[in-house]
Amino acid sequence: MKAGLLVCCAALLASAAVAQEIRPQEQARLERFERIAGNALLEAMAGGSAQDVAALGAALSGVPQVAFDPSLAGEWKCRTMKLGGLSALTVYTNFKCRMSLDNTGVVFEKLTGSQRTSGRIEMRDGRAVYLGVGYVASGAPQDYATLAPDFEGTGEVVPDVAVFERVSERRARLMFPAPVNESDFDILELTR
Repeated sequence: MKAGLLVCCAALLASAAVAQEIRPQEQARLERFERIAGNALLEAMAGGSAQDVAALGAALSGVPQVAFDPSLAGEWKCRTMKLGGLSALTVYTNFKCRMSLDNTGVVFEKLTGSQRTSGRIEMRDGRAVYLGVGYVASGAPQDYATLAPDFEGTGEVVPDVAVFERVSERRARLMFPAPVNESDFDILELTR
């Protein structure tokens, strides 16, 4: 029993030691997560079409479970929902995403569509947090850790931060507070 506990603690310490450092800009967005989400949801519910509001409700339904599980690995369908900003609510069609697990978290990639993202999901302060870089399809993915400390984003490359919630083996979501482009709050709904 003690040996198992020591192995578990060592694994947690190892993963904490290699976790990416979060830049202050993304930390500030995470700290405002609930306020940004609440305002954007109110705008989306009031101004979105009935079909888009129903899709949003489905994407947000379900109780979050343990974030990391071997069942996450593999291909996923993913669709972006943009709340607030340029329009109250816009729901896009499905694209392809992929997740792969390693000993410190999850590598996440949105593989198709004109706007893509690539990064890692790791535990931070009791929740699963995605740190990545968004980029246009014609560009190349960049590693979050290589972003300059003062980089705020351009129209083609943006720093991404999101809270990850797994709802079941077939459903999950990434929720992006204050994305750099276009909207106030984004949800990337993941389904199989």
